[in-house]
Amino acid sequence: MCGDLFEASAAERLRREAPLARRMAPRTLDDLIGQEHILGPGKILRRAIEADRVTSLILFGPPGCGKTALARIVAMRTQSAFENLNAVTSGVKELRQLIAEAKQRRIHDNRKTIVFIDEIHRFNRAQQDALLPAVENGDIVLIGATTENPFFSVVAPLLSRSQIFELVRLSEEQVVELLKRALTHPERGVEGVDVAADEDALLHLATYAEGDARRALNALEVAMLTTPPEDGTIHITVEVAQESIQKKMLHYDGTGDGHYDAASAFIKSMRGTDPDSALYWMARMLEAGEEPRFIARRICIAASEDVGNADPMALVLATAAWQACEFIGLPEAQIILAHAATYVACAPKSNAAYMGIAAARKDVQEGRTVAVPKHLQDTHYRGAERLGRGAGYKYAHDYEDGYVPQDYGVPRGTYYHPSDRGTEAEFKERLDAFDRRDRDEDA
Repeated sequence: MCGDLFEASAAERLRREAPLARRMAPRTLDDLIGQEHILGPGKILRRAIEADRVTSLILFGPPGCGKTALARIVAMRTQSAFENLNAVTSGVKELRQLIAEAKQRRIHDNRKTIVFIDEIHRFNRAQQDALLPAVENGDIVLIGATTENPFFSVVAPLLSRSQIFELVRLSEEQVVELLKRALTHPERGVEGVDVAADEDALLHLATYAEGDARRALNALEVAMLTTPPEDGTIHITVEVAQESIQKKMLHYDGTGDGHYDAASAFIKSMRGTDPDSALYWMARMLEAGEEPRFIARRICIAASEDVGNADPMALVLATAAWQACEFIGLPEAQIILAHAATYVACAPKSNAAYMGIAAARKDVQEGRTVAVPKHLQDTHYRGAERLGRGAGYKYAHDYEDGYVPQDYGVPRGTYYHPSDRGTEAEFKERLDAFDRRDRDEDA
């Protein structure tokens, strides 16, 4: 009896000393803030949880969006045994032991086992493969949580046996709502003292947390514990909030979705002639530690793919910017990158060259192979003349305007269709003039 009381007392003490984010963990689906797109009334995942009919799930989304909280809610509602594993600290040995116990539980007690694996992307392929038979046979119901795109980080056989749900980052309004709940929560950790927070202080915490509820609550707890009460009230001002969370949280994985999504937004902003958005996404990448070289390469690609001959100087400037960044480095390289990115964004656009090479390569891969006409063949080797190579070739510079009608293997206009924008409009006018001359001469 004494031992039980001691253990209960110790458990209560640990619960009180747990971080605020843990003490604030939702206990029901209604307590969970956000994720209405999968947990709103009538949604399939909510119905499955409420009916205790959860099948294997992969939950993915940014940190602090509620993946672990959702798993805990499932644990509280289910009649199944609930086992918790962390992919960082667990290996195949622990996994096999857990599966063996789940099999026995299923045989002897006719009871399912739900296994929650946090950070499942940290399991290697062998560890993930070890889960397959147990999931396939129904020995366990798997709930995996990951901050990375599961289509890259989880093996395909496991994905095919699981439902995949994406959780989105919380909005600033939702984080503020969560913080307000914490201020009046009975387990907030500050006894006998009122806590009041200015609206702009809560908004600052929410903004800098970037949708991460755990980070926002941790910062609020720091503010509460380090601010002395006055007249029985702890007053959290924006200045206190700024000291409690001093650097904005940027969700950016240099090799994952954050990296590619930001780069995609950057490229599409330049393509869409939006220099302001291009600068914002570039700033996001730089602030998160992206290599200037990576950004410079994207600008060079856009200069040809999206600007092309509408402004041939775009590629010249982009290439010069890349070279300058290589020997200047940050922080000054950001000025050079901004120079190039805004030029490409504001330049007239044409993808005619890009579309042309794509169409030509498709024909080379799938269509009829065009033989090099005799008059275009190389003559710089002994015996070429005897073979008739180059016979009849017309040297363009010998003719007016440096142009003469001639078969070059593919009819003009097959692949390259110049736009009416920028310098390319001049190209179009020149080519059209030659075409008119050819038709007149034929007539």
